Amino acid sequence: MAGASAPKRQDTRKFFENLSGAGKSIAVLTSGGDAQGMNAAVRAAVRMGIYVGAKVYFIHEGYQGMVDGGDNIKEAKWESVSSMLQVGGTVIGSARCKDFRTHEGRLKAAHNLVQRDITNLCVIGGDGSLTGANLFREEWSSLLEELLQQGLIDEEATQRNSELHIVGMVGSIDNDFCGTDMTIGTDSALHRIIEVVDAIMTTAQSHQRTFVLEVMGRHCGYLALVSALACGADWVFIPEMPPEDGWEDNMCQKLSENRADKKRLNIIIVAEGAIDRHNKSITPDYIKDLVVRRLGFDTRVTILGHVQRGGTPSAFDRILASRMGVEAVLALLEASANTPACVVSLVGNQAVRLPLMECVQMTQEVQKAMDEKKFDEAVRLRGRSFENNLSTYRLLSFRKADSELPNGEEEAGDEEQIDSSFNVAVMNVGAPAAGMNAAVRSAVRVGITEGHKMFAVNDGFEGFYKGQIKEIKWGDVGGWTGQGGSLLGTKRTLPGKHLDKIAEQMRIHNINALLVVGGFEAFESILQLYVARADYEEFCIPMCILPATISNNVPGTDLSLGADTSLNAIVETCDRIKQSASGTKRRVFIIETMGGYCGYLATVGGLAAGADTVYIYEEPFDIRDLQANVEHLTEKMKTSIQRGLVLRNENCNENFTTDFIYQLYSEEGRGVFDCRKNILGHMQQGGAPSPFDRNFGTKIAAKAMQWITRTLKESYKGGRVFANSEDTACLLGMRRRTLVFQPVAQLRDETDFVHRIPKEQWWLKLRPLMKILAKYKTSYDVSDSGQLEHVTRVRPKDSNTSTAI
Repeated sequence: MAGASAPKRQDTRKFFENLSGAGKSIAVLTSGGDAQGMNAAVRAAVRMGIYVGAKVYFIHEGYQGMVDGGDNIKEAKWESVSSMLQVGGTVIGSARCKDFRTHEGRLKAAHNLVQRDITNLCVIGGDGSLTGANLFREEWSSLLEELLQQGLIDEEATQRNSELHIVGMVGSIDNDFCGTDMTIGTDSALHRIIEVVDAIMTTAQSHQRTFVLEVMGRHCGYLALVSALACGADWVFIPEMPPEDGWEDNMCQKLSENRADKKRLNIIIVAEGAIDRHNKSITPDYIKDLVVRRLGFDTRVTILGHVQRGGTPSAFDRILASRMGVEAVLALLEASANTPACVVSLVGNQAVRLPLMECVQMTQEVQKAMDEKKFDEAVRLRGRSFENNLSTYRLLSFRKADSELPNGEEEAGDEEQIDSSFNVAVMNVGAPAAGMNAAVRSAVRVGITEGHKMFAVNDGFEGFYKGQIKEIKWGDVGGWTGQGGSLLGTKRTLPGKHLDKIAEQMRIHNINALLVVGGFEAFESILQLYVARADYEEFCIPMCILPATISNNVPGTDLSLGADTSLNAIVETCDRIKQSASGTKRRVFIIETMGGYCGYLATVGGLAAGADTVYIYEEPFDIRDLQANVEHLTEKMKTSIQRGLVLRNENCNENFTTDFIYQLYSEEGRGVFDCRKNILGHMQQGGAPSPFDRNFGTKIAAKAMQWITRTLKESYKGGRVFANSEDTACLLGMRRRTLVFQPVAQLRDETDFVHRIPKEQWWLKLRPLMKILAKYKTSYDVSDSGQLEHVTRVRPKDSNTSTAI
């Protein structure tokens, strides 16, 4: 189902059964620099192509293979893309190709394609590769004409291959392509960087060192900026935003202030393309010498280099690439002579198609703006996601001196003075989720910057009614971003039974606003406090929830904090289990995941790990389905892929337990395959937060604090805060492309309280995708697939309503 904000589209649903690939040939190639997740894109495109009845070819070694032809262009079978989902880089090879830049090279390439009747190209690469593909398409008819004149092809072949269709997917770890929020490989590269930074922090802490880290990004500072946000770096250098002249003094002052503040380490992150205002490059060694010369700090330089391109793709990149691969095939099937070459991408949580050349032109404009020193323009052209990262980083990076903090402002035409220093409490409720601490840190620091006094509540509402509330300062949350679990402590206790005591504590500490980071219990809690406003004036204050739960079962949001970290834990374990199964052959693993009644972890984890079947509560199944799944696996064992992976959500069915399914499969598969079972358990709740969760937590908390400040000012009347309208008790959620504050009172109707899940869940539409990639015949609703849009430049001024993650 689409996000609940979308109207029901039952009547307009069109299924792709009508889109047949019969008689069509599609070729898949990867080109330019490699990126983790390219294999997942290749796998999805190949399987979707075969599924719709097309012939699919690999082109090995990128454009070089297209020019050289021969064995470089091979037909792909279903099994040929097996076991590549978890492999980094690109299995079909990539090369930088000079020949394709020449007319002769492209003529050879055209000849090689026409010989195999290939008229659909799926290109996975960066902007250079995609620009090349577009040029090739523009020249196509003249190239055919030339081949015909040279007698290399006949008239009939020219007619059959008269149109060349191109769809691109952007694979680049730099995330430097305009029009897309995330390119394939970016999230995995962030994983590599953060693993290194986390490791370096422990040694830096021991010796009180300063570390200067260089990350990739020749022309784009995305990796540097997001990793700086995700690890709370002291300073970051990116090409889009060179530091002001005199930055050396500012940086050294900040580093020494942090040291004086008992911070034992400093981290400085530098993008390899970092420059100053005069286009002079800023190198890690220059920074190191500066720090040593001026401050005498023990300083080390680490250059991450190609580590960032390597390793296994993250769960996010596998899902992104799998969705894009399927979307690319649909776009090729729907293409006609007059549709422009397009790229498929994700904006927010939504698949979109964008004209390839519009994106390329905008990407080139960024470089032009940087060359002309129009840096603000460059940041704006990079897109919403980049801009938000930068503004959040700025918000958090500069600690205001106490003298600068606002302490009262005059209200125009009003005699009484508003005291803009309000008391805001922050707490965690529910089960621990990775990213909670990042959100609390961000909320505390933004709150202090906005002039509030921040209070931390320990152990959820249990701690609240017992009075475990104390002021929390800027320095108290240092180093919190990378910590898993909940440092404030969290409990599932709901406030309902302790309303008197909680109201009393609010009076004692004069709490003017409440920010709750938590899962379904947090939603229920704020709902209870909202309902109790009629009896307790103390609850008539702005209240906001940030959804944080690995189950991703909170209404009003497509994604919850902690789910990404949990998915990565599941996928990593599944990879290991698949490896063990491949070694023993003919083995099927049944794996139980958490999630309560919500099948998000099982479904999305299954898509990212390449599962054969996933059982969830939202899609009821019976013994006939189990039987069909066993038969499907029996057929699979006859091929070269002799292993199976079955995921089961813990509450998918009270009778078909993990043991039952394990025993059924063992009995029915006797003589064909044997079974093992694994219950993943609480390892899904632990671990250091993923870069996505750190970044998401930091950004939504900053946004929530700004909302709290606005709402406090609006509801401050007669010397006190009084907020009792429904839009002052909200949940901040991500809906498709935007972050929205939604009143909990309205979300009540969208919720199934018995099973603790939203009534409509967007990720259910990923299930057919997973089934297709596991070779099940299914119907796939394409009415939600991306429509061709245009790259937007001028965005609405009101950025409160929309934020890309």
